[in-house]
Amino acid sequence: MADIFHRSFFLAGPAGRLEAMLWTSAAPDPALAAVVCHPHPLFGGTMHNKVVYQAAKALHGRGAPVLRFNFRGTGQSEGEHDKGRGEQDDVRTALDYLAAEFPGKPLLLAGFSFGSWVGLRVGCEDARVEKLIGLGLPVDNVDMSYLRACAKPKLFIQGGNDQFGSRANIENLFATLPEPKTLAIVDGVDHFFTGRLDQVGSAIDAWFDAGDAQGLREI
Repeated sequence: MADIFHRSFFLAGPAGRLEAMLWTSAAPDPALAAVVCHPHPLFGGTMHNKVVYQAAKALHGRGAPVLRFNFRGTGQSEGEHDKGRGEQDDVRTALDYLAAEFPGKPLLLAGFSFGSWVGLRVGCEDARVEKLIGLGLPVDNVDMSYLRACAKPKLFIQGGNDQFGSRANIENLFATLPEPKTLAIVDGVDHFFTGRLDQVGSAIDAWFDAGDAQGLREI
């Protein structure tokens, strides 16, 4: 992993300050900058979640500055949980920060579970975001049909036994989405990729190495 220059600070969010952490590296001219959104805060999700950390680590390993933050009402972030509505504005705040900090650089938005549902919606709509990564999409419980209007490069990483996003439901959704798109199924693991967390980073690396549209892959 590249040397990390770590900074913890607060973003000025729409519901109060948002606790944030930025990893940068010595790379003078990164190809893109990334934000990773965390899982459901009412079920213990924070920016320190293991899946979020693995995704951030993989993106940083590709030379990208990576921003993580806590949604409103989580950790030291102010405000109250808003069932995914106000949290979209939190994501926009994070993107605004990255766009100002790394002007002219394309942005990548990644999210795990609740963070994918909330974050990818914003990323699809924001012209500054060029690539999307969704991890553990909770497609059994939420409507992610908005992805059908999103023609940006998309990587989805899903556990084969995900209890919140079944293989059948993620494959059915994936089949309806526009290219470019990649779905990586990590065989035999649950929503949290227990026992095979390293495959999260491997899937991200493979996506960057092989191009944006790889179809369905099983790992």
